[in-house]
Amino acid sequence: MAKAPRALRESVEDTDLAARAAWLHYAGGMTQSAIAERFGIPTTRAHRMIARAAKDGLVRVFVDAEVSACLALEAELARDFGLEHCTVVPDLGEPGPIPLRALGLAGASFLMGLLDRREHAVIGVGHGRTMAAMVDMMPAYDAGGARFVSILGGLTRKLAANPYDVIHRLAEKTGAEAFLMPAPMFVNTPADRRMMLAQAGLAEIMKTIETASLCILGIGAVDLSGSVARANAFDSEESLDELRRRGARAEVLGQFLDAAGRSISTPYDGRVMAPELDSLRGREVYAIAGGGAKVAALGAALRSGIFTGLITDEATAGLLARGGESKEANRRDETAGANDP
Repeated sequence: MAKAPRALRESVEDTDLAARAAWLHYAGGMTQSAIAERFGIPTTRAHRMIARAAKDGLVRVFVDAEVSACLALEAELARDFGLEHCTVVPDLGEPGPIPLRALGLAGASFLMGLLDRREHAVIGVGHGRTMAAMVDMMPAYDAGGARFVSILGGLTRKLAANPYDVIHRLAEKTGAEAFLMPAPMFVNTPADRRMMLAQAGLAEIMKTIETASLCILGIGAVDLSGSVARANAFDSEESLDELRRRGARAEVLGQFLDAAGRSISTPYDGRVMAPELDSLRGREVYAIAGGGAKVAALGAALRSGIFTGLITDEATAGLLARGGESKEANRRDETAGANDP
């Protein structure tokens, strides 16, 4: 058998050593000088290896601390929206429209704690950028026998954000059984949906979803920046405009809610490959979402009464607590109206 090139072997060995050094430092609490002595290398090299491990993304830091301003927002949102659990994390000053790193870290910490408690045998998960960030921030972690199921179809005409990344990565990182929903988000007609659900494979997935005692879902804004629109799941851009004119403010599992959290009738009724939202009542259902573009949608989703928990960032929580989602909705309506033909 041919040997790997020397440069490749040395690179692999350096990466392995950097990972070991980072583990000893962050998890084992060893000083850099102690690590250097253990490996028989200069302290400066131990320092460089630990810095390299952090730069290469091998280190994920979860701070077990409480911030008083965030705690106050958690209590206020829990009271206002009737939530059993609310997590608000400090902002990290991220430049994009969605604070994916802050939300990802908070979601990963929540999910790991959930798996530690061994309370749920089947966990339903949605998809989208925020859910993907949560899984990306997780280290390898023991699922403790829990299984995951994708709760929404995700085959789309454009892979703007591959929804299967979430369920695949969860399986890879936890070693858990994970079940996909091998179907589009929206089928052409309600008759097509009934026909697809009559297939043994999809029928089995829907039965598994029914056993999920906890679900973690993203919240979609009804605009062109949302994951559903970016993946070209809507029939057309005109369809999206019509949804807004009908009063749609949030998309949850391919179903639409108005500003008060009420389900509204749309051309997509009976076409979404997901359980009905009302079927989630009585379970633990967590929303993970944030960013200015999601404030109106998140407020609408929380008013539906479906969600029992929320994971969001401090800026978004502040807007929700001050009623800022109504102002944001009005601003976005005015922008949309200006762009309508």
